[in-house]
Amino acid sequence: MSALFRLTNRAVALQRSLMANQAAVVRAINTSPKKDETITAPTSLTTEDFANPSPKNWQSYGFDYKDQVEDRKATKSTFFFTVTLCLVWGTFYWAYLPDTQFRDWAQREGFLELRRREQAGVDLVSPNYVDPDSITLPSDEDLGDTEIII
Repeated sequence: MSALFRLTNRAVALQRSLMANQAAVVRAINTSPKKDETITAPTSLTTEDFANPSPKNWQSYGFDYKDQVEDRKATKSTFFFTVTLCLVWGTFYWAYLPDTQFRDWAQREGFLELRRREQAGVDLVSPNYVDPDSITLPSDEDLGDTEIII
């Protein structure tokens, strides 16, 4: 990804330098008497200009408003920690976490109990799971005309 970013930056810089050279070659004819409206050829760019760019158009990323180098360092380290460590490694850790609530264990125990009951010939779920004597049902007079859906 960073190689693609560097390649794009180089392509943009090359395109700008080509546009600057074309502007120097192509001159428009202007008949205006005003001196400010005429087209002037841009100054040629040297290797020193590319090596030491002027920070006059620098915009801060919000980490340091006075020092460009510190702002870029803080930006890169913040994005490294948030994207690489938190998102990538955090997702990896979360995906391979052990089963802390024992869901797999409970399901496995349920299947083992069902297999044991099938082999023993017993009902899978006992009809008397709750003792019928402990349940109090309302009488027919208490229910009245209440619709009962089973």
